[in-house]
Amino acid sequence: MSPVSSDPWLVVGLGNPGPRYARNRHNIGHMVIDVLAGRAGARMSAHKARAHVAEARLGMAPGGAPGPRAILAAPTSFMNVSGGPVKALANYYGVGTDRLLVIHDELDLPAHELRLKRGGGEGGHNGLRSISSVLGAKDYARLRVGVGRPPGRQDPAAFVLSDVPAREREELAVTLERAADAVEQVALLGFEEAQQRLHTP
Repeated sequence: MSPVSSDPWLVVGLGNPGPRYARNRHNIGHMVIDVLAGRAGARMSAHKARAHVAEARLGMAPGGAPGPRAILAAPTSFMNVSGGPVKALANYYGVGTDRLLVIHDELDLPAHELRLKRGGGEGGHNGLRSISSVLGAKDYARLRVGVGRPPGRQDPAAFVLSDVPAREREELAVTLERAADAVEQVALLGFEEAQQRLHTP
């Protein structure tokens, strides 16, 4: 798909619903969606697909024109059943897996490290597992936001369902902005170019 295609991107940030989970590591996808919506001046609203959704323009094209169209979405289902809302949104907006970008927390990356990938396995991530299962495909793009491994013998599930500690909040804010930058570059430049820029020191 050409990076200058007029087809919109469906950008989905994974997380769990409600204030109890809002600041958890597992909700980093939701946090990035909030940053993107704020940048675009877009208001998230409830969608029948069990998600909060906003249609927006991402970034700024050369010459100062508004960037490409995107649907920003934060499922309101629990993480382990994210696939239903994602499929419903993809069907509603007519978006194929080639224009789907999922943002999620990643235990296998150091905290605050970002990586773009397309396809591959789910690495034990229940949200990705649900999406791949319901879509019957794994070839969608992912933005992996590192949260690191739990200290000592802490259970990984308990770790991702705990809040980002206060000492990391400032760095987290920077990470969320960098993640939003990466999403905008995917929309503006195409996945491969954005991936190369993100991964090049």
